[in-house]
Amino acid sequence: MSFHEVRFPAPLSVGSSGGPERRTEIVTLNNGFEERNSPWAHSRRRYDAGLGVRSLDDLAEVMAFFEARQGQLYGFRWKDWTDFKSGAPSSRPSSLDQRIGTGDGSLTVFDLVKDYRSGAQTYARKIKKPVAGSVVVAVGGQVLEPGVGYSVDPVIGRVELWTAPAAGANITAGFEFDVPVRFDTDRISASLAGFAAGEIPSIPVVEVRV
Repeated sequence: MSFHEVRFPAPLSVGSSGGPERRTEIVTLNNGFEERNSPWAHSRRRYDAGLGVRSLDDLAEVMAFFEARQGQLYGFRWKDWTDFKSGAPSSRPSSLDQRIGTGDGSLTVFDLVKDYRSGAQTYARKIKKPVAGSVVVAVGGQVLEPGVGYSVDPVIGRVELWTAPAAGANITAGFEFDVPVRFDTDRISASLAGFAAGEIPSIPVVEVRV
């Protein structure tokens, strides 16, 4: 995977639009009933980075970022301002936000996960790009000290505990995270006349699997 561990300029992604998409195959039967199936186990997010561009200086910064990624060739980090925390958007990450595993007396490595719950249904989203320094961890409700009780790999979203939790102990975590994405175009089209007329260039961005 060609990926640069650098974040798209956060101030320019504030005004962007986007969110998750699913792929659902629907077949309508002769009796009017439907059969629905999805080939995707996980959603995929799309954004438009152009909506955050408000000046020629902003565009120049995006152009430089685009050129450094060589268009679609290299992926990068993206801050989704509508969904970048393990808990509520208005609260700071807590070590009790998400359960990431259960101790068995020997396992010490756990992947970060964020659960999306609605009614009796839950979708577990793997978090691959946590923000370095934002991850807080607890075992059995007891908060661990970073760098002493655990370490975090921000490149793959993995927590390693320095001592194996007892069997049955809940391992929980809180964190901020980015979305791994790439540009979904090899071309950015903008003009001075367009900016003068209030025209905003479209710069599509799409999530990548890492």
